[in-house]
Amino acid sequence: MKIKIIATRMELLRLKRRLVLAKKGHKLLKEKLEELMRQFILCVNRFKGIRGNIKELLQIGHQNFVKARATVPKEYIESALSVTDAKTELKLDSAYILNIQIPKLKIEVKGDIHSYGFRDTSVSLDKALSSYYEVFEDMIKLAELEKTIYLIALEIEKTRRRVNALEYILIPNIADAIKVISMKLDERERANLTRLMKIKDIIQKRKQ
Repeated sequence: MKIKIIATRMELLRLKRRLVLAKKGHKLLKEKLEELMRQFILCVNRFKGIRGNIKELLQIGHQNFVKARATVPKEYIESALSVTDAKTELKLDSAYILNIQIPKLKIEVKGDIHSYGFRDTSVSLDKALSSYYEVFEDMIKLAELEKTIYLIALEIEKTRRRVNALEYILIPNIADAIKVISMKLDERERANLTRLMKIKDIIQKRKQ
């Protein structure tokens, strides 16, 4: 975007003030970009950690479920899992990271997930269900983080474009315009000074 050059002192002052504001804005946006990148990396690391935890819990749950199937008749397990008094409620809230609205998911379970009778089941089944319940909680956290990472990535891209626009387009254009106006004003001042000197010489010659 080229800046229209008007070679006046008022315009020169206006552009100088604009340059100061543009540099301040550029500095603030760069700081914001750095913090966004830091938050992005933190979220990605948390995402990887939770995903690894889910994999581990699924393996534990599967191992315990296999043990339960090996020691308890299939019909007993199916009967135990067919009835539960546990009720799950998912609540959606929001929070902010650098003015980015991100989702906050919270799962609430009312009742007991182990609501079956213990006489015809095994401890392995209890452990398997506990592992699966933890997996469910972590999957909610994972979904929350995935959306957060996506939103931060969008903001990083938008902020980077603004930083680049200021750094490589607006600030250089304003600086160039200031330079051109300053040169034109200097030329005009020199021309006026030369004219005044000529007028002075003419007046002095007439007095002689």
